[in-house]
Amino acid sequence: NQLHYFDIKLHKNQIKVDLVDENFTELKGEIAGPPDTPYEGGRFQLEIKIPETYPFNPPKVRFITKIWHPNISSVTGAICLDILKDQWAAAMTLRTVLLSLQALMAAAEPDDPQDAVVANQYKQNPEMFKQTARLWSHVYAGAPVSSPEYTCKIDKLCAMGFEKNAVIVALSSKSWDVETATELLLNN
Repeated sequence: NQLHYFDIKLHKNQIKVDLVDENFTELKGEIAGPPDTPYEGGRFQLEIKIPETYPFNPPKVRFITKIWHPNISSVTGAICLDILKDQWAAAMTLRTVLLSLQALMAAAEPDDPQDAVVANQYKQNPEMFKQTARLWSHVYAGAPVSSPEYTCKIDKLCAMGFEKNAVIVALSSKSWDVETATELLLNN
């Protein structure tokens, strides 16, 4: 029985894992946005695929919930984290992985980015990064409401007939400038 590999319960740090199929190859994880971060109050879903070679090789993990973070792709949810690659050790558990992801959410590594646009904003304009990350957490992860100014810009472009997710991506990657975001949306 492989079950002893998995720590499948709600943890006080608000992480949990559920089975997706009976043979333990696919799991669904959930982590709460860490306190005092733009992700606070959000719940982030993860896809966890367990390779046949587990625990000698790391699980494949990606964010299903969209997130604005330098080390996580805003498009695919792919994660740049050493323990999911070359720093994996067989003694690590899924709990270790989820807690490490929570720690990564609280302390980004902009010099080892998965998403260059986000990393650039994180370094060049930390306040805009925080507001953008908070907005994404609100829209996609159910965190409390964020910047009314950003929400207003989203509504404005949605009223022009653009799809909400596309609008959020365009505004986020164009520093919340409505004109350049509109150009981007028209050219796509």
